[in-house]
This record gives sequence, C-alpha cells and structure tokens, in this order.
Amino acid sequence: MKISYKWLSKLIDSGCSAASISKMLTECGLEVESMETHESIKGGLAGLVIGRVETCEKHPNADKLSLTAVNVGDKILKIVCGAPNVAAGQTVVVATEGATLYPSTGEPFVIKKSKIRGEVSEGMICAEDEIGLGTSHQGIIVIDEAIAPGMNAADYFKVETDVIFEIGLTPNRADAASHYGVARDIQALLSNSSQAKVKLPEVINFFPDDRSLPIEVEVVHTDDCLRYSGISISNVKIGTSPAWLQQTLQSIGVKSINNIVDVTNYILHEVGQPLHAFDAAAIKGNKVIVKRLNTPTKFITLDGIERTLSGNELMICNQTEPMCIAGIFGGINSGVSESTTSIFLESACFNPVTIRKGAKTHGLKTDASFRFERGTDPEITLYALQRAAMMIKDIAGGNISSDIIDIYPTPVEPVVMHFSFAQLEKMAGYKIENTTVKNILIGLGISIIDDYHESLKISIPAYKVDVRREIDVIEEVLRITGYNAIPLPKQFSFALDSGNRQSPYVNAIATAQVLASSGFNETLSNSLSKESYFETYTDTVKLINPLSSELNTLRAEIIFSLLECAQYNTNRQQGDLKLFEFGYTYRKSEKQYSESSVLGILCTGNRIPENRKGHYINHDLFYLKALAENIFNIYKVSSYKETEYKGDYLTGDGIAYILKDRKTKSETTIAFGGKVNKAIAKKFDLVADTYYLQINLDALNSIQVSEDFRIAPIPRFPEVRRDLSMILDTGVTYGQIQQLAFETERTFLKRVNLFDVYKGDKIPEGKKSYAMSFFLADVEKNHARSGH
Repeated sequence: MKISYKWLSKLIDSGCSAASISKMLTECGLEVESMETHESIKGGLAGLVIGRVETCEKHPNADKLSLTAVNVGDKILKIVCGAPNVAAGQTVVVATEGATLYPSTGEPFVIKKSKIRGEVSEGMICAEDEIGLGTSHQGIIVIDEAIAPGMNAADYFKVETDVIFEIGLTPNRADAASHYGVARDIQALLSNSSQAKVKLPEVINFFPDDRSLPIEVEVVHTDDCLRYSGISISNVKIGTSPAWLQQTLQSIGVKSINNIVDVTNYILHEVGQPLHAFDAAAIKGNKVIVKRLNTPTKFITLDGIERTLSGNELMICNQTEPMCIAGIFGGINSGVSESTTSIFLESACFNPVTIRKGAKTHGLKTDASFRFERGTDPEITLYALQRAAMMIKDIAGGNISSDIIDIYPTPVEPVVMHFSFAQLEKMAGYKIENTTVKNILIGLGISIIDDYHESLKISIPAYKVDVRREIDVIEEVLRITGYNAIPLPKQFSFALDSGNRQSPYVNAIATAQVLASSGFNETLSNSLSKESYFETYTDTVKLINPLSSELNTLRAEIIFSLLECAQYNTNRQQGDLKLFEFGYTYRKSEKQYSESSVLGILCTGNRIPENRKGHYINHDLFYLKALAENIFNIYKVSSYKETEYKGDYLTGDGIAYILKDRKTKSETTIAFGGKVNKAIAKKFDLVADTYYLQINLDALNSIQVSEDFRIAPIPRFPEVRRDLSMILDTGVTYGQIQQLAFETERTFLKRVNLFDVYKGDKIPEGKKSYAMSFFLADVEKNHARSGH
C-alpha cells in the first residue's frame, strides 16, 4: 500500500520529517518496506533552466542545424539546435551540461559538452517530449518572454516533489488501509509529545441543490450489505481531472481516468471508503436493488470480459439487470463514460466474507475488494459520500439532485469493555503511566466512557475490526509505545535443561553448518505447490480456494521444491548445484491431516568442478551416504541398518536407513536417497545426474539419545587389514554384508570398507563383484605373526 507524505501532512500536521514518520510507522507495526522520492515530472527537471536565445545563425556545416547563443542568467551558452522553430528572442527551456533528461519514450540520457559538425555545443534547447512534459516533438518549447533567464525550470513548471511510503499492510489492519487510518496511528504515536490532531476536510456545507433525480434503493440481502448510502448528481461534465488531482493519484500509482472516477479513487485512498459512480441513465426504472441473483448469469465487467456469475455474488442491479458485482467490479454498461451527464454515487459497507468469496471466484483483485474483504467502517459511508459529492461539484460541476439515501437496518454497535491497567502491566512487564495509556487510546479513536482509576470502561469504534478483547487493546497500547521501549532487566535468569536431548533447533543449526561447510546452499520455498507433481499420490492436501493453479496443493514431497530451484539456476548457466532445505510436507488420511518435518538435499552437476588438470568428480550414491552418516552423528544415532530403496522419483539402486525401536521392535525409516529418475530430471531441464537425500527430522528428533564421551588411549597394537573379493547376487547390499560381518565377529572386527563394485564382462548375469576390506585389531596383544 502506497502512502504519500504530502497527503498525510494535509491530514495531520505532525512536524516530523519523512524519515521520522517512516521509523515511527515501522515501529508501531505499519512496516515501511521502501521510501522513495516521487516527482510529478520524472527527474524533477534538475539541471534545466529558463534561457533566452540571444542570437540564432545557420550552422556552417549543416543545412538543418542552427548555432545559437543562449543567455541562462549567469552566462551565455553556445548551443547547436536542430529544431525548425528556434529563433532569436525566444524564451526557452535549456538543459545544461551534466543534466539527466527523462524523455517521454526511451531511456534517460545525460547532456554533455560536445562538438556537432565541428561546432561546440554546451547544452540543449528542449522539446516537451525530450524532458517528459508531453509527447510533441514538433519543435522546442517556447514560453512567456516575461520570464527572466536563469530561473529553474522546476520552479516554472511547478514540479511537485513528494515522498512515498510503501507499507506492508498486514491483513488485520483494515483500519490503516488509507491515509486517514495511517494519520490516526501518527496521532496516537505523538499523543504524549505534541498536540498534532487528525483533521478531515469539513463537509458542513453539504446540501442538496434540488431533488430532480430521485432514485429508489432496495436492499434485499441485508446480511450481505450492512449499510447502503447513495446520492444523485445531475448536469456533470465528464473530462480530465485538474493537475493537482492527477498528480496526487499518480504519486501513489493510481492512473487518472476521468474527473468522476478520479474523485472516487481519491476518497478511497483518503479515508478508506470505496465508492462507485453509476451512470444514472443506466439505472432502469430509477431503482437500485442490492441482492443475490441465485441463478448462474452472464455478466460483462468493465474490463470487457464476460463472466459467469454463480448466483452467490452480491450484485447491484436495476429493475431489469445487474449493473455491478458489489464491492468488486463494475459492469461495462453502467459505468461513467464521456456521454454521462448524471450519476448515482454509491457508498456502502458490505459483508467481508461475501466480497472475499466473490473476488476469489472470479479472480478479481481491486482496491475496493482489498478493503471490503478486510472490513470497512460502516460509520464513514455518509462522510465519504458527502465529501465526494462536494468534490465532484467543484471539479465536474453539476447539482446534487436528491437527498442522501441511507439504508442501515441494524447499526453496528461499538464494542464496550473494561480495560485494566494492572493487566496491561502484567502483559507488558513494566509500568506504563495511566495518562500515557489514556492518551494513546484517545489518539487511536477509542473512547473512554468511565475512568475508575484502576481500570477504564472503553468503547471500540467499528473501524477497529481486529480489536474485540482486552488483550487486543493491550496489543494496541504496546505497539504504539513501541516494543523497543520494553526495558531490559539488568540480570537474566534461566534454567539449564537437565535432559539428554538437544533441541531440534540446535540440531538443525548444526546440520546446516555441516552442509554449508561442504559447499551446500540453503533454499527456502513455498509450501504450496503444483497438483501435477503429485498425480500418483492419493493422500495429498488440496486447497479449496487456491491462489492459482500453480499453487493449489500443499506439497507432499520437498524434492520438487528443490528441483524447481535447480531448474531455475541451471537455466541460467549455473549447473553445479548442492542445495538443501528444511521444510514441511503434508498428507491426509480419512480422519486427519499430518505435517512432517524433513530435510531435503539435492546434488546435480559436478561435485568438484573441472580444474586445470582436466579432472572433475561427479556426485554419486556414496556421497549421499557420507552426508547421511554425518547428519546421523549430529543426532547421535548409530544403530541403524541400510537397505535398498525404490521410490516414485528415484531409480532402483537407492538406499534407505532403518532404525528399530528396542522396546516396540517397530522399524522407522529415518532417511532415504538415490539417483533421481531421468524422466523426472528431464522435466526440470536437468541433464546431469541428479541425486537426492531426504532425512526424516521428526524421527531423528524423537529417537536421538545422548552418548557419554569416553577417552581411550591410542591402540598399542596395530590393526590388520584383510581384503576379500566376492561374487554376489545383485540383490545383496553392502549394508547386509556389513551387518553380517559384525554379527559374525564382535570382538576383533573394527571397520568394514567397500572399495570396488563391478558389473559387466566376465561377471554372470544377475551378479556383481564386491571388493571389501576388513580391519581387525586386538587391544590386548599382537596377532600379526599368527595371521589373524
């Protein structure tokens, strides 16, 4: 949401700089994500001055160029000019050396002293399209001769400069979705240090000019429309808005359309109340009906798209047809056009749920729906209507030709509650003076009904849609005083955990450090994913109202998030990748949903890039095994077994790590990995072999044990190595051999190592060759001579 510093200053005279306001807003929860200078003319015409052409002669070396001497106040500049209308005695706009010009089309460019066809040129006499004032390139700008040379062009053209705040508005802060709402927060922030008060423009001079255009209003579905107000204005003249209005809207990124629509947009951003102007001629039967259609209906919106209404949307209709999707988007046949002479102006408060569902159904996001979905203030509809009507009269002429129609069957009552100073101190952890608290509440628009010294009876205005409990009021007070103001104690007390387990957070940090030191980069991706990734899964969690088809399912596997990241980098010539991500996966059963914490690790390309010797090393399954075992060491897990693994997206020679519970004898897969199926890798543009390892963090965190550190002396006797080459069935795994070896020899066998695997020539079909080393040692005596 964009907020103008100048606009804010019209509502509240804070006396604070833009930088101070930015800091204040961020600290109170309205985070200023960026702060940019905005100029009504891009570049602010910096370096441009008014000059007078003293002499103008034909260029000796070019038929279409002129040599001019231009007085710019403090000196005479020699300028070569190609404009056909340049002449001596003219007052012109001159870009001096070093000025940056921002043309209406094309890229900015800098004016430099140069030679043109052999003649020195020390600047440029400008046309309007060359400095962003318009699109004409017929000739240079010629202005009033009475203007003295040397005047800054920015002053002559009255360039407006503003500071624009980009505020990351959270969904609960519907009350701050306008300049008025932000100004209220500033008022509360300054409540104890200044008398700055929010002042909205007066509407006391509002009155009907006549009653020549009465329009009847009927609200059928009052649950969907809490309040509906309207008024007729006749004899308006549709045209362009005055420059100040265009510039104000442009500064916050709103395009000027015409004077009527611009006024409604201005009011929306000023006080947060959306308005809609109907062409009165389109209101058949002179009656507006607010209702649901209850049957599917074709409807063409302002963007020219024909949409099929489900029948559940709230519509603004005339006696024969719908004119507008209430609170979301107008219809193509009822909006204001150049031929409009009379309008019906609507100001309403709609049910947020109804608007949210309608906007989601049709994929529409407008400034109006943004506010209605979060909840607007039903008490400001009349003020916004009167303010807009008065502005339209000033800007577009016309007469207010009806009394205000105001249908408000069930007024929204303010929430009344008791607020305890003691409870505030308990939650804040320190004492905030009662006077300070009361000033803050009043600054936020919260009324104090009674003051009982130890507590207050307060009334919460309707626009504070997120304040309904005492704890919400405490939060309001604390965000205004500032969480940074909470004092830190001089001494901190904490209890040491006497348990044997490390926290999952500590383990995750240690794991990330190990991976980062091995050259891995951590990724962070959205838990929402594409449904197409999980077509073979029957237990995926799908969203009822997805944001898009690209984000319509909670991911059942984290591998696809990593593959997307790898694809993005590979397509940008970064093919040697080592990625990891901590995240959650989601599944559903008949009765419940489950969330699992996992670590995904993906490797593709070269593990060691090609070097000056021409050597490089690819990733393989053994690299994944090394990673897995290093991570198991962090979690102090060692008594696992290895088995072959086949997954939906891995080839058949993968590996899984199984841990058996000593008490229940149940087995849990704590990790699995292998080479990514080539067909899947190809979908993500990955040509190189890609390997994936997934760690079950929930399992590791639940079974990790603490091991005592033991110090042992260096062995007195050397170990003995024995190599063995074996022909085995392809189904036999290294893990099985390793387990069998340690079960067979429990005393002397210390280590087992596989150093060669071979399949192919001279090896029978269905067989493979394993070359393994067995390391044996005895701490009591030397067995080297006995051949142990």
